[in-house]
Amino acid sequence: MKKKILFAGLLAASASLFVLSCKKEHNPDNAQAEMISSANDEKNNGETSLFDINVNLRGDGNGHGQIKFRQDPDPAQIITLDTKLHNLLPNHEYLLQRAVDAINVVDGDCTSTSWLTLGKGLVPQSILTDSKGKGSEELWRDVSSVPRGSTFDIHFRIVDASTMAVVLTSDCHQYTVR
Repeated sequence: MKKKILFAGLLAASASLFVLSCKKEHNPDNAQAEMISSANDEKNNGETSLFDINVNLRGDGNGHGQIKFRQDPDPAQIITLDTKLHNLLPNHEYLLQRAVDAINVVDGDCTSTSWLTLGKGLVPQSILTDSKGKGSEELWRDVSSVPRGSTFDIHFRIVDASTMAVVLTSDCHQYTVR
């Protein structure tokens, strides 16, 4: 009887030791790598990742636009903003602006009104529409001054370059710096 109890105890202890040795331990130093891996898994499954955002811009009437907001996993930390506008005034200039809430205070409610005009790096760039009211521009922004892993709420708008009137706006999005 004692042998059976001892054997059962050793078996239970071995099983517990086996299960614990297989458990992945969370390492805070690897948190960013785990987050990137998780985001890449989401991206590969067709869902939006933490680093890539598809932004829809809407306004009054038929005007609308899209921004493909992408940050490649390069060391330069460059975000590309492939911006397309539709059904706006023909042969007219517009500007893309963004506002971000405080870093690492992500609540899905974009409250910042500190608008920054985007362009080619630090140089603002207008988006000119054609005779049909369509326009596109490949803009970019360097975020190397922002610590990797930082998160924030961000929203966008398109303004008329001559009057600064808001023409299109986006919903609030969450972004993580790669």
